[in-house]
Amino acid sequence: MNQKLFSKDFTLVVIGQIISLFGNATIRFALPLYLLNLTGSSALYGTVTACAFIPAILLSPIGGIVADRVNKRNVMVILDFFTAAVILVFSLLMNGGNLILLLTVTLMLLYGIAGAYQPSVQASVPVLVNQDNFMAANSIINTISSFASLIGPVLGGVLYSTYGLKLVLWVCMVCFVVSAVMEIFIKIPFQKQASDGGILKMARNDFAESIRFIRKEKPVIGNALLVICGINLFLSAMIIVALPYLVTEVLNLEASLANKLYGFAEGALAAGGLAGGISAGVFADKLEIHKSGNLVIACAVCVFPISAALILFSSGMVNYIVITVCCFVIMVFSTIFTVQMMSFIQAETPQNLIGKVIAVILTVSMCAQPLGNALYGVLFEICKGFECVVVLLSGILSLMIAISTRNIFKRFSAE
Repeated sequence: MNQKLFSKDFTLVVIGQIISLFGNATIRFALPLYLLNLTGSSALYGTVTACAFIPAILLSPIGGIVADRVNKRNVMVILDFFTAAVILVFSLLMNGGNLILLLTVTLMLLYGIAGAYQPSVQASVPVLVNQDNFMAANSIINTISSFASLIGPVLGGVLYSTYGLKLVLWVCMVCFVVSAVMEIFIKIPFQKQASDGGILKMARNDFAESIRFIRKEKPVIGNALLVICGINLFLSAMIIVALPYLVTEVLNLEASLANKLYGFAEGALAAGGLAGGISAGVFADKLEIHKSGNLVIACAVCVFPISAALILFSSGMVNYIVITVCCFVIMVFSTIFTVQMMSFIQAETPQNLIGKVIAVILTVSMCAQPLGNALYGVLFEICKGFECVVVLLSGILSLMIAISTRNIFKRFSAE
């Protein structure tokens, strides 16, 4: 294990992530927006994005098992090449057949690949850096994700509005190919684990072992997981559905301008993640686990100004500014919380379980996301003209969860 943070291999992981995540952010911005522009339906948008999460949920445990039993570099390389192939096939087929079905299948594949990919990235951090640098390394990984998410939607919004979807697809495909080629040169230490029985038995035993660790040996991780599920269900899903729907369909904005402004709003979300990632690295020594609940409370409180603005202001631009600023602040605090949780889990989990435990956490937490997406898609459709009520409900439920989070980690610190 490297004592310094920026070893050659960790640096290559960082650069590869910048390129790969830029393509990922851009394509996952452009395809749902294309669907929303075609149909104008928040219910269909929420349903399709909910379906897209299903493969990610199913493949995350497999990605965690593979991350612990196969060289993590090979996983990253293969999945980046496969993502480029998926985009190529979509670009060739998009002008014929059932476009909505093709969009749904493509998004499901992209989210599924991401679900299998992320455990390998997160599990590589403890192998490439020492424990003293976990917080800094996770901060860098999250900052890169936020930076890519900042540039991706902004550039994607401009390219999509100006040149259409085709150019966006080709730019993203090139990103994944370049990232895959670069990752070939990464050297990640790997020790093969013993296999007991067939693949299905091995997968079942590995998954059961990680569940047992979370429930019995480190129950605080299980409690934190429940909190993350609640936040994904009631807060994250609301933002995912509300942001494009409110900006492009509800606010009084001209259509082409709305698409660009939505790109900028997604960029503001990413900028909040970027600021949060940097803050987590800078203030790593001052972030105490028993105070992490306060970060979630701050996220929940920021939802209420959005609902108030929708009630008080008729100007589309004023509402857009309030929504964008609040989402930025939410992302700052939620990213710091995410970095803190990931560092805590990596420090508390044995090396032979890290990939599987992270995969379980990603899997279970993601189960709430499609439910939330579908829920808010239907709620916004039912409450047309009263979108503020849906946003207000999200804020109230998120605040209740946030208060329970603070109590969980206070009890853990007292033990």
